[in-house]
Amino acid sequence: MKFCSECGQPVAQQIPADDTRPRFVCTSCGTIHYQNPKMVVGSIPVWEQDGQVQVLLCKRAIEPRLGYWTLPAGFMENDETTGDAAMRETEEEAGARIRLHELFSIVNVPHVHQVHLFYRADLLDLDYKAGVESLEVGLYTEQQIPWQDIAFPTVEFTLRAFFADLHKISRGEGSFTLHTEDIRRRMI
Repeated sequence: MKFCSECGQPVAQQIPADDTRPRFVCTSCGTIHYQNPKMVVGSIPVWEQDGQVQVLLCKRAIEPRLGYWTLPAGFMENDETTGDAAMRETEEEAGARIRLHELFSIVNVPHVHQVHLFYRADLLDLDYKAGVESLEVGLYTEQQIPWQDIAFPTVEFTLRAFFADLHKISRGEGSFTLHTEDIRRRMI
């Protein structure tokens, strides 16, 4: 950041009074410009038929990770809830209509200043199609998922936790729970 969005004058990095971190502070009007993590919100869209569970994945048509598979997700917009964001991103990336369930995973990714949230969801129908940010979309069982081509560690963590919970539930040993993780490693 070079200039103040309030008055247009230069900013300088300094620790404001009663603070502990360097911030961009306007040298003219004194406005403190806080920079906070971005929220990435998505869903785990599921189709279950005859006891077989499939998850809807999207093959990315954009960087980063062009050509790799992900869950439908993206940056939360102003004036929407996290649930609204999950539903919108699922519609935009996979053309899919979903019924949202509870929040399933919260993954902190501090080195890129992001927090990723994924909700469990049921597909309402099989009328889905690739959006402009997806090359293709498809339903995958756990065994069919292209694990070596998953785009992001947050998505792999969420999918593995989802299927682990599903296995526990099938054995009568529990239910879906909230999963959290901190991913501090950078992708290669």
